Amino acid sequence: MLNAGQFVDERFGEPTVRDIITELEKPGRDPRPTFQTATFKEDVHEVKDLQPGMSLQGMVSNVTKFGCFVDVGVHQDGLVHISELADEFVKDPRTIVKAGDVVQVKVLEVDANRKRISLTMRKNAGAKPGAHGPSQKSDNSAAKTKPKSSKSTNPKQRARKPETETAMAAAFANLRVVKKK
Repeated sequence: MLNAGQFVDERFGEPTVRDIITELEKPGRDPRPTFQTATFKEDVHEVKDLQPGMSLQGMVSNVTKFGCFVDVGVHQDGLVHISELADEFVKDPRTIVKAGDVVQVKVLEVDANRKRISLTMRKNAGAKPGAHGPSQKSDNSAAKTKPKSSKSTNPKQRARKPETETAMAAAFANLRVVKKK
């Protein structure tokens, strides 16, 4: 057993040295999280090697409000637009991915001249977002149909205030009632 007092100097006190010795006695233990890397395709080295429809593994390099950028091993990150992140509606890309995530993507479009790569992470690529997944919008069929107009002869019924009325709307409603009299 090592004596911690042997290693004490003006930079490190005995408690610090003791903690270091204790940790060194645990061989093979690494407190860091496991490091994941994407497995790039061996035959893909440049943007011109990419073809629409190719499935690739990549690593998320950056997340923005409009999507995320994924490194697929061609020295040019591809964009996964927010509408292509999942089969359902995505409000914030950070709820789906974060920088450093290893993801499976499919190439949608490649513009070698402009060095732009369009990618998707959707399982149902080609379908409209929300077509096969749960929708965030509620089906409000009553709101879609036109209300039947009730042409009442009573001016007080016509000037009835809606629940969410602005001051300007109330003024115009009162103006119509006054002019009809």
